[in-house]
Parts: sequence; structure tokens; C-alpha cells
Amino acid sequence: MTGQRTRTIDRGEQAELSRLLAAGPFDVALRAAIRARGLGLERIRYRLRGRGTTVSLATLSHWQSGRCRPERPESLEALRNLEDILNVPDGSLSKLLGPPRARARFHALN
Repeated sequence: MTGQRTRTIDRGEQAELSRLLAAGPFDVALRAAIRARGLGLERIRYRLRGRGTTVSLATLSHWQSGRCRPERPESLEALRNLEDILNVPDGSLSKLLGPPRARARFHALN
């Protein structure tokens, strides 16, 4: 593909996106960045795949809805590529994740 469709956003949208990238929460900022870029999740997935990063549509959807967030090393690498695809500053979405969440550990009952 040689052409690249870009969406122009007005000052109000840009100010809101900047505010969300600074303060979060992650899912709302991600949704705003996707909307500002004007790309669908399938197109984002395609561009990630072009960079050697495989992420399912369900995962992207879950990240932007707040059902889950990137935590594994592969997911964090995908997020770095996603920041570039969405034309947001490097690390702007990653920093909104905060520390990793504690994972429950299951113990067998004897």
C-alpha cells in the first residue's frame, strides 16, 4: 500500500488527547488515540503485523475497553509499536499502565 489515509483532528480533540495521554486512564487514552488517528482495529492489527507483532482483534478491543491491559513482554512490545502507529509520543500510553497488577496464585488443596 502506498497511500496512507490520515485524519485531521481539531484543536479541541488534540487538547483532549494530550490531556488523556498525560493523565489517563489507559483505556480512555488508547480509545482517543485510535479515534484521532482514524484507523479501525483491523487496520491497526494489519500494521502491527507488518512490524512483526501479532495481536488479536479481541486483545485490541479488550485494551481499549479496559477489560484487560498489556502486561506481558510481548504485549508491551506491541504497545510500543502501537504508539508509533497511532502517532502519539513514545511511551505516552505505556506510562499510563502503572505497575503490573498482582496475579492470583492458585494452590492445590490437599
